[in-house]
Amino acid sequence: MEVTFIQGALIAIWAMISGLDAWLQAFFIFRPIIVCTITGLILGDLQLGVIAGGLTELAFAGLTPAGGTQPPNTVLTGIMTVVIAYSNKIAPATAIGLSLPFAMLMQYILLFYYSSFSLFLPRFDKYAAEGNAKAFKRLNYIPLTIVTLSFGIVAFLSAYAAQGPMHTLVTSMPHWLTHGFELAGGILPAVGFAMLLKVMLKQQYFPYLLLGFVMASMIPFSNVLPVALVGAVFAMIEFYRTRENDKLAAQIKELKSSGNVNNNGGGGMDDGI
Repeated sequence: MEVTFIQGALIAIWAMISGLDAWLQAFFIFRPIIVCTITGLILGDLQLGVIAGGLTELAFAGLTPAGGTQPPNTVLTGIMTVVIAYSNKIAPATAIGLSLPFAMLMQYILLFYYSSFSLFLPRFDKYAAEGNAKAFKRLNYIPLTIVTLSFGIVAFLSAYAAQGPMHTLVTSMPHWLTHGFELAGGILPAVGFAMLLKVMLKQQYFPYLLLGFVMASMIPFSNVLPVALVGAVFAMIEFYRTRENDKLAAQIKELKSSGNVNNNGGGGMDDGI
């Protein structure tokens, strides 16, 4: 199925919105699970968008910009995963691997902007020294506009203009290579989730992880919704238990503080006697 010009234009607009959010780190609508879902909605295949969003989100769960480190761009990954899967009728897991070159392209563009935008710093210093708040504010819009337009242009060219060469590339691939991309795309969510757990997993929560693994892997379900509901139940139990423990600790601390005051007062009376 081909991406029409209108769909390409809508994808470009969506890429500008989510790309600006990724630059500002404001509402976190740039995460793949949202980007893929909206892209699937634009292409008229919401189910594909949701499935691709879940897989891509897991693959990028442990990747986040930190300082000068810039991981492959999540916006272009999300958009192109859905576009490639939609236009070439392949599995989203395979499309994840094929979307990585577009994500790397946007990654290097953003890295270039990180360096080149330093040219604006002397002008910012000048306006700050002069107390010219209006000029200082207007100057901020220049890099934001450049970044926003870049996301839109790259997304439009990748999703609409390059769909012919991309389709030719995918159809010309041998089966073993396509299957390799599918396997790599299936492994990426596990790698991303493992990276996330390496940072977030605490020893006291490991039993929940083990129980979820056993339920998801060894008990036959038609979908993973029962496992998710059980996980939500355990999360609620842990939340309310922690809150009650915090209240109890605060009460004990308050009682100890009151007891210390009484003991000190009592000691003073004994000394007087």
